[in-house]
Amino acid sequence: MSQPPPGQWPPPWGPYPPQQPPPWGPRPPQPPAPKKKPVGAIVAISLGAAVLLTVSLVVALTSGPSGSSNAASYDTTDTPSPTSSTRTTPSTSTRTSSSRATTSTSSTPSSPAGPRQVFTLADHPLLTNPNAGLSNAGCNLPGWPSSPAASEAFFTAAAQCLNDRWGQLLTSMNLPFSPPKLEFPAGPSFTTDCGTIDVGLATASYYCKDHLYIPYRGLQTDQYGNKPGIYLALFAHEYGHHVQDLVGLMDAVWQAIYRDGQQSTDGLEMSRRKELQAQCFSGMFLGATANRGGTVTQDVFDAAWNDQETRGDNTSGSHDHGTNAHYAAWWRKGAQSDRLAQCNTFAAPDADVS
Repeated sequence: MSQPPPGQWPPPWGPYPPQQPPPWGPRPPQPPAPKKKPVGAIVAISLGAAVLLTVSLVVALTSGPSGSSNAASYDTTDTPSPTSSTRTTPSTSTRTSSSRATTSTSSTPSSPAGPRQVFTLADHPLLTNPNAGLSNAGCNLPGWPSSPAASEAFFTAAAQCLNDRWGQLLTSMNLPFSPPKLEFPAGPSFTTDCGTIDVGLATASYYCKDHLYIPYRGLQTDQYGNKPGIYLALFAHEYGHHVQDLVGLMDAVWQAIYRDGQQSTDGLEMSRRKELQAQCFSGMFLGATANRGGTVTQDVFDAAWNDQETRGDNTSGSHDHGTNAHYAAWWRKGAQSDRLAQCNTFAAPDADVS
């Protein structure tokens, strides 16, 4: 589960970042599914006027027109803005684009810009390389004796594996990366920048702006017991929201939701696309980790696989996460493909994100 922080999210859009050679190779074999469940470079545009001075006359040379670079942007008309914000953002409520001209007086080539967020959806550079995926590696997690202390140790170790894998991938694509801060609230509710959250069946884990919350009370350990695959898949889903946030997808999603209204048909559909992509990212991690050494075995993977059909809007009675069938289908798609392009829920037909 994720919610927007206070304030209007998206800052001004910029050009796509340059792509770097990826670290992944050909698609590796994925863990078999349980038998019972078949299933630019930055281009600096600068033309200026050059003036040639001589002793006896001045010859004026007039340059051509300056160029412009427009990144993908979204209409923000009628976007509601909550009361406070800690992020500096534009106050305009119209489409934003940029046009810059730079005068150069040196022949030194411009240095490529560092990693930056990209505020677009279906054509986001994270999702357009058909061969991009997480590297395959094992993950060593401590046991699960179902206690708050053991839970904290488990998720701290899992976060390190997720940091290593997603950090490598995003860095290779010149997209921003920083690890989330883990929080382990113990009470019946906890306070975040997104508001006060009551712990219950819907809050086994929660993401809000660089912070990932795992309240032990919400994990339903009395029901799931010693099944670490279930807890790992839940955690990897919320980590998927952190990835969306890091690269700019989350900003673009909430821009659209604010524009259309959170409870509107389009707003709810956009929320489902966001959540189902986090499901796919979770499946990617489990699929790239299971049976690679470490403690994520086939049994751990199978428990996560089989649990997915128990979650979704059919169970919760909501309309913002996707049906149980789609919730499971997108997780399994990520687990079987380990390809980011296969997780492009923003390009999927409406019928696949209901």
